[in-house]
Amino acid sequence: MTNPRRSRRRLALAIVMVFAVVGVFAVRLVDIQIVRADQLTSDALNKRAVEIPTYAARGDIVDTNGVALANSVNRYDVAVSPMNFAKMDSDGGFTVRAEDGKKTTVTVLQAATDLATLTQQDPATVYQSMTQNPKSNYALVTKSVDLATRRAIEKLKIPGIVFQFHPKRTYPNGAVAGNLTGYMSTDGPGGGLEVTAKDCLTSVNGATSYEQGADGVQIPGSAVTRKTATPGGTLTLAIDSDLQWFSTQAVAEQGTAIGATSGTAVVLRIKDFHVMAATDWPAVDPNNIDGSDVANFGSQAFTAAYEPGSVFKAMSAAILLDSGIGSPTMQATVPSRWATPEGGFVRDATAHPTQQLTLTGVLQNSSNVGISMLGSQVPEDVRLAYMKKFGLGQKTDINFLGEGTGSLGVTGNSSKPWDNQSKYNVLYGQGVSATALQVAQIFGTLGNGGMRLPLTLVENCTKADGTVTGIPSTTGTRVVSESTAKTVVNMLESVVQGGELSSAVNIPGYRVAGKSGTAEVAGPGGYTSDRIVSFAGIAPAEDPQYVVVVTYTKPATMRTSAAAAPTFKKIMSQVLTKYRVPPSKTPSTYPATTW
Repeated sequence: MTNPRRSRRRLALAIVMVFAVVGVFAVRLVDIQIVRADQLTSDALNKRAVEIPTYAARGDIVDTNGVALANSVNRYDVAVSPMNFAKMDSDGGFTVRAEDGKKTTVTVLQAATDLATLTQQDPATVYQSMTQNPKSNYALVTKSVDLATRRAIEKLKIPGIVFQFHPKRTYPNGAVAGNLTGYMSTDGPGGGLEVTAKDCLTSVNGATSYEQGADGVQIPGSAVTRKTATPGGTLTLAIDSDLQWFSTQAVAEQGTAIGATSGTAVVLRIKDFHVMAATDWPAVDPNNIDGSDVANFGSQAFTAAYEPGSVFKAMSAAILLDSGIGSPTMQATVPSRWATPEGGFVRDATAHPTQQLTLTGVLQNSSNVGISMLGSQVPEDVRLAYMKKFGLGQKTDINFLGEGTGSLGVTGNSSKPWDNQSKYNVLYGQGVSATALQVAQIFGTLGNGGMRLPLTLVENCTKADGTVTGIPSTTGTRVVSESTAKTVVNMLESVVQGGELSSAVNIPGYRVAGKSGTAEVAGPGGYTSDRIVSFAGIAPAEDPQYVVVVTYTKPATMRTSAAAAPTFKKIMSQVLTKYRVPPSKTPSTYPATTW
């Protein structure tokens, strides 16, 4: 017979044990679901979650018409889960179902080999990426594959492959605008506007996380944006890409023909000082910087200061007129060699009989002697002040990367800035230096009625949110009077109409004003036989709208400004045609050149 008291004790013990077990589970449940819930959830998520960067596209660089000079194309980084492939490797591979329904077992090594074939990598390198760290959820296989390669990889049906959108920089016009855009390297911006406009162009990458299943495949709907990506802004230039291309071809063609080491061309719109073209030859191709000579990186039109030679005579004539000392018919008896009062001498490029020239005739004949005799009548400090107002000895408002300031060749004495010889030499562009953009600025100022406006290469930056910034200043500087500027432009018509280069630079139907320049290249022991030749001009002369400046460095077969004249004519003719500038309605007349 069962003892009732013993049975009750057993029942009580059983109940106590049940409650004890339930209590343990309850405490454990509270600990898991409440006390450590956040930590455990995070730990669990981290075991199956993958965080990846979300790349934003760098901003575009476009020309004045919206044509892309630099943009970003769609590319994809390829990533895998080594944790997933380590298990597959130990299981002997994974199963792939073909389109005909048949199943095939593929080893991880075979998958790595197939993937390496498409990405043009070493199979061992790809296999190592897939298996080296079996505790990792993420490993990068390769960067920047195009869409066609991505689709081919997808057809391999390798489980757990992840494609990350990662835009790549490209330059549709190659070397045509590469001197201005600069380039992107693995270290970031590497020149030109890519560097100076980085505040506009730079994008901000974001971050996204997603959860993956046991097979390494992303779980649908699990993606969470941790940080929003912001694309860069659009940089709009004043450059016309078509004109930039045409100018590049024209400079390259003539530069090759005359055996020059380099050449530049600048096209300036006078009404607003917008740089419509700034050509360098040779130039860097930003799509292939390894295939370009490092000497061609950047833009010599902005960075290379040179002795401009006789193109400076246009400015010297303007200073003479505006200071009230000279006039278009100011007279000079001009020998081919002139002894200066200080005991030095100035000579013209070629010997000639003594000539009776006006200031206009001095420009037409490009006489070093004539401009020295007349221009030196202006006090030196006055001349220096005018040269600074023309923008010489300082960077332009563009402030291009590595831009040169040129040199005024001064000694530091404000009342006597030059030595006894240099004070004459600077009048015809020797002993001083300027960039092609500074020369264009001089002629633009004369064409704009004596007002120098800020040179403009960048029109604006449009941020991703639509905000427009970086609009350049339009505040001008009065350099010479309107009357002086118009008179000098008219005097420069004599060079095109009656000068020795008239047939090479005259454009039928248009009145053109211009000035040639031939400068000696200085070497360690003094001036050498090498030359820098140029031609700068304005059209139409009666209603100035455009400036074109062409320079060639060290031409081998033609070492005078006649080498630059055909390129000037070709580019200016294209400009007048492209922008539908009406032909001149009145014939060209200019002041007397002799007396």
